[in-house]
Parts: sequence; structure tokens; C-alpha cells
Amino acid sequence: MPTLYMIRHGEAASGWDADTDPGLSDKGRAQSEAVAREIEKRAGKKLPLISSPLRRCRETGDPLAKLWSATPRIEPRIGEIPSPIEDLKERGEWLRAFMAGTWEEGLKTQGHLDLAAWRDQVTEALVGLTADTVIFSHFVAINAATSAAVNDPRVLTFRPDNCSVTVFETDGKRLTLVERGREAETKVN
Repeated sequence: MPTLYMIRHGEAASGWDADTDPGLSDKGRAQSEAVAREIEKRAGKKLPLISSPLRRCRETGDPLAKLWSATPRIEPRIGEIPSPIEDLKERGEWLRAFMAGTWEEGLKTQGHLDLAAWRDQVTEALVGLTADTVIFSHFVAINAATSAAVNDPRVLTFRPDNCSVTVFETDGKRLTLVERGREAETKVN
């Protein structure tokens, strides 16, 4: 069974309600260097790399990609949760409210934006992997995968810290949670 190392991006230079695609802060770059060394030890060999298209995930993957002389494949299905709101301040408020609920409530309250289907797309992208893989993704996407793996209807199943590693296995049909990543209090401003 393939083992999937799903890594939350390093600390971003700005919040979800301040910039739609921020890069990493200095702290985030240091976290990315540390997680690259951690994954090299844990994996024991070079693995395929996949990244969300967003800058903070690509930058988080850079140290490991350089270490392994590899180029991450960009996978939009493991990217950031889509927001039905353009205004950045209101977007932060929407996300806080959404994360307090369930995936089904998200389906009912967002109208044209089916967030339960988005969660399923995240899961499908992971279940379709046929080799051990390192994935650079986001807080809510990691929660989506965890929710599917443990059959928990809540959006927020845990609070993965920046550059924490959540480990899954897949049999090609479903995800199994092996290890939750390190947790921390994440603030959505």
C-alpha cells in the first residue's frame, strides 16, 4: 500500500484574509528546510513530489525538491479550499464559520459551491496515487483527507501545524489515516 506524506505548507507571509497567494515568511522557509530533512530520514529514499499550485506550498516543497533533484508535480485537486467570497476580510469570516461545521452543511449553505464534492476531489487525488508520495498542501485539504479517512463529517478534525506531516495509506479505493501531523493553534484572521 502506498504511504502518503501530506505536509501542510510553512508559515505564510500573510493570512488567508490578506492575500490570495502569499509566499512563505522567514519562519516558514526555516520550517520548510526542517521538514525536508525530516522527510528524507523518514522516507529513506527519493519519492515523487506533488504540490498545490499555490506559492506557499511550492516554496515549502523547494528544499526537498532541491535535495532530491526533483520537480514536484502540480496538482490543483489538493489545493486550497475554494471560497465563494471575493472580499478578503469577508473570506476570513466565511472560513472561520465554515470550519466550525460539517461538510454536508457546507454543501447546503454555499449554493453553487459544493464543498463536499471538493473534499471528495482531494480524497480522489490521494487515493489515485500508486506509489509512496510526498504532498505539499493546506490546512483544510489535510482536514478533508482526514475527515474522509476516519469517516468524520466535521470539516475541522484536527489543527495541523505548519510543516507538520500527516501520514496516510491507500489501497486504491480509500484512505487510511496512519498518523496525524503535529498540531498547533492556527488562526484564520
